[in-house]
Amino acid sequence: MFGRKTESERPGGVAETDEAYIGKPGPREREFDVPPELVDRVRKQFFNRIDPTAASTMPPEQLSMRITEAVSKIVDEEKLQVNWMEQSAIARELFDDIVGIGPIENLLSDPKVTDILVNGPDTVYVERGGRLELTSYKFRDDDHVLEVARRIAASVGRRVDEANPMVDARLKDGSRVNVIAPPLSVYGTIISIRKFSKEFMSLNDLGHGGSCSPAMVRFLEIAARCRLNILISGGTGSGKTTLLNALSGLIDENERIVTIEDAAEIALQRPHVVSLETRQRNTEGTGEVSQRDLLRNSLRMRPDRIIIGEVRGPEVYDMLQAMNTGHDGSMSTIHANSARDALLRLENLILSTLSNYQSRGARQQIASALDLVIHVERGASGRRFIREISEIVALEGDVITSQTLFEFVEGAARAQGNGEVFRCTGGRPHFEEKIGKFGLLEDMQEALHP
Repeated sequence: MFGRKTESERPGGVAETDEAYIGKPGPREREFDVPPELVDRVRKQFFNRIDPTAASTMPPEQLSMRITEAVSKIVDEEKLQVNWMEQSAIARELFDDIVGIGPIENLLSDPKVTDILVNGPDTVYVERGGRLELTSYKFRDDDHVLEVARRIAASVGRRVDEANPMVDARLKDGSRVNVIAPPLSVYGTIISIRKFSKEFMSLNDLGHGGSCSPAMVRFLEIAARCRLNILISGGTGSGKTTLLNALSGLIDENERIVTIEDAAEIALQRPHVVSLETRQRNTEGTGEVSQRDLLRNSLRMRPDRIIIGEVRGPEVYDMLQAMNTGHDGSMSTIHANSARDALLRLENLILSTLSNYQSRGARQQIASALDLVIHVERGASGRRFIREISEIVALEGDVITSQTLFEFVEGAARAQGNGEVFRCTGGRPHFEEKIGKFGLLEDMQEALHP
């Protein structure tokens, strides 16, 4: 693949630094600021000598060695003033260009980064601790961004071009990627990556982090164990999936759970989990499998609980039907600005799916199916917390009645001086009978009256 070069051409074999960086990029930005003109000169020579498609199929260790050898030879032939550490930095960039996602590959391994946002070649933002930061990472030009986007799309059997300018994909580590390219994107190709979190956070962890109070932790533990149907609402990046994962950790190990998602993000810490993922239509416009298709199929798989990563389309009706017909303890998330807005959004989704359905029928489905709506928010400081836990009571007339069981009190920490910002309203829930079947009624009453 690399012409006449052999491993013997490089004295001493591969240095330790090669194996250290290839495939294992650290969380820091590039240490050696190699002049761009030198990098471009080596890159041009390098890609004139190799077949990138064949190179990408090689084992990482072998590819690392071959790239390092090729860079060293090009530097010697061109008589470039580049030291060994700078050669290593160039080799790393070339490796990322062949098998990774280019110059932003390094950000994927930074545990503090939750989102990577590429707005053209010269602007790369990351989210750390809930706040966006502009980084110094850059692509060579617009074509370089598009090349990386196409490589991501090709990994899931899709392509990016004028006919297919929008693509959703998933990286090998589970990170979710969205690509939108010209002509839909006016100023170049845009890549948005939501990283897959490998760290499981329990409800206790969320409580210790200030996302909720100890009483709320205990209440939610009981709600999850006692098979209440739960909907988690909130905005983008507010922590909906994190809370969903935490609640799933309380499910009995003997229960069979089926998860349904567009891009697999739910990491259930349970032994009996069947994970299903949708499939987009192929380049010929066929082969699509939607969440609704998977949900209908899951009902034939003998699930104890069904968990939908995010409800946002026709699957909403089937989800509520499942909750109403023996699949208690099911959970999902939805984008909404409040717990009340979440109910309105569910209703609108049902009515947009079933044109002959009336509002009252939709509200009856919602009121019968759901027990709790938990609304989460991300504050201006980046802190994620539970804003409200609301019980869905019943349909009275044409209105879904609910009552707030816990709520976040704005400014309470300053007023009380003790950091307590969550309040239990003291309401008596209407699902006590469900809790009593599991022998946890007294525990729940203690949580609601701390």
